[in-house]
Amino acid sequence: MKNRPLIMTPGPTEVAENVRLARAKATTNPDIDAEFYDFYKATCSKFAQFLKTKNDVRILAGEGILGLEAAVASLTEVGDRVLVLDNGIFGRGFADFVKIYGGTPVLLSSSKTQAFNLELLSDFLEKDHDFKYATVVHCDTPSGVLNDLEHICPLLKKYDILTVVDSVAAMGGEPLETDAWQIDIVCGGSQKVLSAPPGLTFLAISTAAYQAMQSRKTPIASFYCNLLVFKDYYEQQWFPYTMPISDIYGLAQAIDNLLADTEILARHAAIAQATRKTVEQAGLQLYLESGFSNTVTVIKVPEKLSDKTILSEMLEHYNVMMTGSFDELAGKVLRIGHMGENARPDKVATTLFALQKSLEHLGMQLQEQMAEYFLAQFKNEGC
Repeated sequence: MKNRPLIMTPGPTEVAENVRLARAKATTNPDIDAEFYDFYKATCSKFAQFLKTKNDVRILAGEGILGLEAAVASLTEVGDRVLVLDNGIFGRGFADFVKIYGGTPVLLSSSKTQAFNLELLSDFLEKDHDFKYATVVHCDTPSGVLNDLEHICPLLKKYDILTVVDSVAAMGGEPLETDAWQIDIVCGGSQKVLSAPPGLTFLAISTAAYQAMQSRKTPIASFYCNLLVFKDYYEQQWFPYTMPISDIYGLAQAIDNLLADTEILARHAAIAQATRKTVEQAGLQLYLESGFSNTVTVIKVPEKLSDKTILSEMLEHYNVMMTGSFDELAGKVLRIGHMGENARPDKVATTLFALQKSLEHLGMQLQEQMAEYFLAQFKNEGC
C-alpha cells in the first residue's frame, strides 16, 4: 500500500503519536464511573488554563462546528438581533445558524483580504448597538485572515453586547486571552493546533453568557446543542449523553502536549513569517493583503494552472497533501496548514519542495529554491 501522506492541510492536522496511543487506553463506562467525571473535570481545567480563563469549560462530542452552533442555539431566541462580523466565509456563516434558531442576523462586512476594520466597527456601533450578542471568527480558515480579538471584543462589550468567538483554527497558534479580552463564549476544536483527531469541540462559557441562557423567555430549541444541560454535570454526576471516552483520553494528552510546549507561539509565528517570505520571494502571490494568520498560509493559484492539478501532482508524486478552498475561493487559492504538529520546519520545507517541483512539472519556473530559502528564513527568525 502507498505510504500515508504528509497531511499539511489547515485541519485536520497530523496527530501526535502519544495522542494516538492515549486513545487506545482501556475504557470504562463514562456514564457511571465517578473517576471519569474527575478526569473530565480535570481536563476541562487544563483547557481553562490554556484559554486563560476562569470561566467554565465544557468538552462536547462533535466536531468544532457543534460548538459554534451550540453557542448560537443556547443564546438565540426568536427575534433577537445578532451582529455578525463578516470578513470571510466562516464569519458570514454564523448568520445561517442565527436564522435557524429564529434570530435576525445583521451582517457588518469588512474587506475579505484584511483583518476586520476596527474603525468601521466603532462607527457602526455608535449608531446601532441594540444586539444581544455578536459573532466573530479569530482565524477565518478558508482565507487565513486573522482578526484582532483583543480590540474587537472589548469594543463590543462597551455596549453590553455578548461576544461569541470561533477560534477553532487559531487557538494554540495565536495568542488568546479569553478573560482579558472579555470573550463570553470561545469555541475550539480537537483537529487543529491541538493535533488530535476530529470529533471534539470545547467551549469556555462566561457567567454573563449563562445568565443570558437562563433568563430566556423560551426554551432552548435543541437538546444536543443546549449548553445548559452541561452546566451542573459534575455536581449531578450526570452527562446528557455518553461521552466519547477514548477521544477525550486523546484530547487530554493533546492539551498536556500543548501546555508543555513553551515555544509553541514563537514557533508558529516564525514558521508563518518564513513561509510568507518564501512564497513571495519565489514569485507566487499571497491571497491576503494584511491580517495574516500564523496557522495557515493562503496562496493564489498561478494563472493558467488549476488548483486540483497542482494538488494532485503534489499528492501523487511527493505524497504531500495540501488543499484548496471553497465557496467564493473555490479554485482560486492553495492553503498550507502550518499549525500544531504541522508547525515543524522540516514538514513545511518538505511541503514547499513538493509545491515547487509540482509547479515546475506543470511548466512554471520559480525564482527561488523554496525549501532552502524557507529554512534560512526560519533560522533568521531565531527558532
